[in-house]
Amino acid sequence: MTNLKVHKNNKKDKTLVKVRDVTFNDGSFNLIAGPCSVESYEMLDEIASLIVKNGGKLLRAGTYKLRTSPYTFQGLGQEGIEILHKVGKKYNLVTVSEIPSLCELDLFIEKVDIIQVGTRNMENYALLEALGKTNKPIILKRGQQATIEEWLLAAEYILKGGNDQVILCERGIRTFETYTRNTLDLSAVLALRDLTHLPVIIDPSHGTGRSEMVSSFVEIAHFMKTDGAIIEVHKEPENALSDGFQAIDFKEYERLVNKTWKK
Repeated sequence: MTNLKVHKNNKKDKTLVKVRDVTFNDGSFNLIAGPCSVESYEMLDEIASLIVKNGGKLLRAGTYKLRTSPYTFQGLGQEGIEILHKVGKKYNLVTVSEIPSLCELDLFIEKVDIIQVGTRNMENYALLEALGKTNKPIILKRGQQATIEEWLLAAEYILKGGNDQVILCERGIRTFETYTRNTLDLSAVLALRDLTHLPVIIDPSHGTGRSEMVSSFVEIAHFMKTDGAIIEVHKEPENALSDGFQAIDFKEYERLVNKTWKK
């Protein structure tokens, strides 16, 4: 693996991923927050207001939802993208959303600041190659069963195309454990420090599937000096249209921010 573009040995300096006034891999800790899914303009506007009030700069929200069951909420699609784009511009927030396929690439390039590749698409090599030909920052989530090497090779598809603006996201892997949704592999985060020059963040919402664990893992990631975390926030998690069980509420979000960044 030492001959890969993604490998630390082939680049002297860390790769900085920049979007307007947000930079990953410069020693700062970036918290990406927002709902699992865009549900309405009013709902997203309220969350964006909360983020800005607490000094946040990044807003995540699902628009096209790749769900295990075809009977669960599938997202608002293009309408959701338009809402996210409008709210992001209103509050000058950097927006993040997951792309479902190559079909939506032009729309995401135009409307979304950071394109997220979810766990199901980590091995969608046609999509990765296409993203490599763009100049968009990409969050590449680890596949549920992917080894660290397979994850880095997925990133290589993007870098090979000329786009080095890649953020690696550890979002938990599938193990025999059933108490948590996945097993958040913090050892992989440490390993990547030695293996790659790319920034690394964690997703404790998907990594645990338990809202009561999210803030603690963000604090751990901050202590470990990772490059950030992406979390789910909802005003009423119990009424969320998707994955409310892993979202923290507004009160907990403010407590987390005040404890971690506003000491």
